Amino acid sequence: MKDAKEIVKEKYGKIAEQSNSGQSSCCSSSCCGPQVDYTVFSENYETKEGYNPDADLNLGCGIPTDFAGIKPGDHVLDLGSGAGNDCFVARAITGENGKIIGLDMTEQMISKAKENCSKLNFKNVEFVLGDIEEMPFDDKQFDVVISNCVLNLVPDKSKAFSEIFRVLKTGGHFCVSDVVIKGALSDKMKKDAEMYAGCVSGASEMTEYLKIIENSGFLNVKVHKQKEIKLPDSLLSEYNDVNELKSFHAGDTGIFSITVSAERPDSCSCGGIC
Repeated sequence: MKDAKEIVKEKYGKIAEQSNSGQSSCCSSSCCGPQVDYTVFSENYETKEGYNPDADLNLGCGIPTDFAGIKPGDHVLDLGSGAGNDCFVARAITGENGKIIGLDMTEQMISKAKENCSKLNFKNVEFVLGDIEEMPFDDKQFDVVISNCVLNLVPDKSKAFSEIFRVLKTGGHFCVSDVVIKGALSDKMKKDAEMYAGCVSGASEMTEYLKIIENSGFLNVKVHKQKEIKLPDSLLSEYNDVNELKSFHAGDTGIFSITVSAERPDSCSCGGIC
């Protein structure tokens, strides 16, 4: 498989360009190889305050702002902010005294988000080009970090959560929606570039994912919501033999979206201040 980050940049760049031209944002065989339909992961934001249809490309797998505990005036970071959907919902909660920053490594998405923000005339929402594994921010800058179906695309998840820990203020917290695996994917699914771009082959096993969070120093890890993602047999059969397909049907193997939160502690385990 070619470099994972380049795969993500290419595919999500195409999605942003499609949205600018008025085409559907979900991937199909015409733009992304196998029929990886991103909308199978997404949830409906239409009733959320701050929702902007132009910023919703149906690329999420949850609504992390529902459980993020954002307060008026908070400084919030959205990782993999796309066209700005979660940033604008978060801004409705923080109000004008808050500060929202969206981080994305895809230039086309940053351009789309800035365009949407300009139309809304928000002065306290900013979009920054950068890498989640090496964030361009100072230590202890944010009250809350959110992310929606993005960390599964990061090759080094331990590094990503260490960076989240670093940029959170002491006592701050994160809430992310993400894709995880129960059981084991077939080797073909793990290695396929298009399944990676579709949020599947880059996902970690759920227990391992939660352990990475704990090992990064976070406390009070809590899974707020869990939903099984049902991929069609027509797609699964391209990557699995008969027995592997039976494993999906029996529930031994599954793809899930989870929304999880955790806190950066007020003090280090050694008794000092983190």
